[in-house]
Amino acid sequence: MTTLTLSYKTIGHKIKAAHFPVLRWKPLLWAAVLLFLVTLVAYIVLVNQLTRGAFLIKDYNKQMDKLVTENKKLETSFAESGFLGNVQQQAAELNFQKTTNVAYVQILDNSVGMAK
Repeated sequence: MTTLTLSYKTIGHKIKAAHFPVLRWKPLLWAAVLLFLVTLVAYIVLVNQLTRGAFLIKDYNKQMDKLVTENKKLETSFAESGFLGNVQQQAAELNFQKTTNVAYVQILDNSVGMAK
């Protein structure tokens, strides 16, 4: 016989039965249900906040697109007004005037020289 079996024979008469603690299942079940409900409510709240954040980001992106297009329009109008202002200032410095009487010169069809 081995040492393990010999030692079991010597202490075997001392071991009568193993006593396991008695669990009360009803409070444990209620605690599990309560934990499930708390987790479910937390999940619903977090998904709601995530969805609200996604919609806010979408709205902010739309506003940014509108602002970008408005900014481009303002930049082009500013550039045009700046260019037009410079042209008008240079025309005034060179003493240009608005045209009032326009006379057109009539050219006959056969008045152009032809090479032979």
